[in-house]
Amino acid sequence: MVVELFLDLRSQPCRALFIFAKKNNIPFEFKHVELLKGQHLSEEFGKVNVLKKVPALKDGAFTLAESTAILLYLSRKFNTPDHWYPSDLQKRARVDEYLSWQHTTIREKGCKIFITKVLVPLVVGQPFSPEKLEEAVEELNSALKQFEEKFLQDKPFIVGNEISLADLVAIVELMQPIGVGCDIFEDRPKLSEWRNRVEEAVGKELFQEAHELILNIKELSNIQIDPQLKEHLAPVLRKMMK
Repeated sequence: MVVELFLDLRSQPCRALFIFAKKNNIPFEFKHVELLKGQHLSEEFGKVNVLKKVPALKDGAFTLAESTAILLYLSRKFNTPDHWYPSDLQKRARVDEYLSWQHTTIREKGCKIFITKVLVPLVVGQPFSPEKLEEAVEELNSALKQFEEKFLQDKPFIVGNEISLADLVAIVELMQPIGVGCDIFEDRPKLSEWRNRVEEAVGKELFQEAHELILNIKELSNIQIDPQLKEHLAPVLRKMMK
């Protein structure tokens, strides 16, 4: 049975799932949920994921939320190559370690740059703060230093010589600042070489397909954001920018 994946490729975790499913020839139906139009807040989508977040999975009557859980579910259900989530106990633990760490570091700091430069102007209707952007960039730089020293070290990939789910989850997060003109790979040869290896491992064409929307992020300025979504996000974003 074909699984249904509810995705918006402007979302980093959604891109990870899209790449993983495509790369491993997993049969799936792409259900587009446009975040900026508030489609994730609809009653219909709430039947798939009561948390009203993407990504989400529907496999027959079974539904699942949270990108890491979905990646692991797909890897097990479709018996994907071992390097993605190794059967070796210690290698698997390294994948788990990165996936546990990244939420409040790489993901959070990369998101902050995107929010500061793109979402605040779109939702709140005011220019982004250069001071807040600089602060966000400094926070991400600190996280990237940890990423290189702790997780990447001198290895080709996070878990060694082959790509894993850890690399995939990492790269989609680090592409988010690129889309808003913040080249975090510049002057970081180790990080840049790792990015090139990840792109080669998943396939450059697939990588580009997954990131096409985010790399054309300037087009967001012409998008009309759903009023309900604006009302929901505006107070949160104003608080962040104080």
